Amino acid sequence: MEISDFLRRKLARRFQTFDFDGNGRIERSDFESSAARLADEFGHGPDSPARKQLLELSLGLWDHLAEAADADRDGSISLAEYQRAFADGLLVTEESFEQGYRPFLQAIMDIADTDGDGALDMSEHIRWTGALMNQPAPDAVEIFTRLDANGDGRITVEELLQAIHDYYFDEDPQGVGSWLLGKLPD
Repeated sequence: MEISDFLRRKLARRFQTFDFDGNGRIERSDFESSAARLADEFGHGPDSPARKQLLELSLGLWDHLAEAADADRDGSISLAEYQRAFADGLLVTEESFEQGYRPFLQAIMDIADTDGDGALDMSEHIRWTGALMNQPAPDAVEIFTRLDANGDGRITVEELLQAIHDYYFDEDPQGVGSWLLGKLPD
């Protein structure tokens, strides 16, 4: 797959959200730390089944990324390795993205949906994106507004799945998916 400049920018932004400690590499510890921080943010202690599920899925995502993208097998992934693996179709394809993302989004929902209504309100969205991806609150508000396509004040797993799909596979800079992770790097 050829990567457009726009997709390259989106992949760079996604890489930043995976790189939880900001050291310029994606590592297993980034997934452990982000899952723990999300669980802690919503009061899920070490014995919480929801926390354990999120950690298991996070480490599964790390294993998949490492297998597909860690070309030099040094235990970390550079931006160039990440982008190359995406271009080669090793990370996500239109056919496979839902299978990979739905369980992870459901695990996030199990932790962040504090009122149990099956969707995230703005407060829950701000908290989970801040904890899991270091998303600043003003950016999270803008993202929420764009992702809440029907304007009901809630974001469902289905809306998130559509936004993720569009993030990777839609070239429209004004599309909802383009705002999934906030402003893109130049």
